This record gives sequence, structure tokens and C-alpha cells, in this order.
Amino acid sequence: MDAIKMIKEHEGFKSFQYIDTRGFSTIGYGTKLPLTKEEAEILLKHRLERKINELIKREPFYLKMPKPAKAVIADMAYQLGVSGVLGFRKMWKALKKRDYRKAADEMLDSMWAKQTPNRAKELANIIRNLG
Repeated sequence: MDAIKMIKEHEGFKSFQYIDTRGFSTIGYGTKLPLTKEEAEILLKHRLERKINELIKREPFYLKMPKPAKAVIADMAYQLGVSGVLGFRKMWKALKKRDYRKAADEMLDSMWAKQTPNRAKELANIIRNLG
């Protein structure tokens, strides 16, 4: 018998936080909250890998970008979702032309930059410094 299959069957899956029969905050297949830092890092890496794979499928140019630019775009995709970062059409156009100053300006000319100004400035500066 497969232990994982059994646990899944017995615990059931909840994609949202719930209170278990003993009063503990729980998520997934009976995982008690809070998560450990190690568990959170595993989840972060898994989710980031999924975002990057989706980025590659939807915007193959991502693979041609310099490593620092890939890191910036991956960070943005993690925060905004892949569709969100792909919505920065003028930024992508500038990146494809290797016009990093323009790409950085386009990043900062956004609702995202207004909502998370420190993060946006830091990431835009990384792009700006590629040129």
C-alpha cells in the first residue's frame, strides 16, 4: 500500500486554510500552520519553477535574456503572475531591443510600481544597469 495515497484519502485536500478537528490551522493534506522556513522555501522554489516554465512557454524570448533580467522577470512573475508580467508590453518590446533604460522606465510607469515602489525601483535599477 502507498502511504501517500492513504494519507491523501484520509486527510482530504483543502486549498485554503481550515481548522482541523483538534483546532489547529491547517492547509493542503493536513499540514499544520505555520509552515517552517524550510517548507516555505520548498513551496517558493516549486511555485517559481512553475512560473518560469509558463513564462518560457508563453514568451520564449525569456530564455535569450541576460541572467539578471531573467531573475527580475521571474520575481515579477512570482508577484504578479505570468499574465501580469506579460502585460508590460512596452517593457517587453524594449527588452527585445536591448533598450534596458526604456524597459526600466516602463516598469516604473505602472500601477505595480505605485503599489510596491521599493521593489519596483530595485528591479528597474537591475534592468537599467544592464545597458
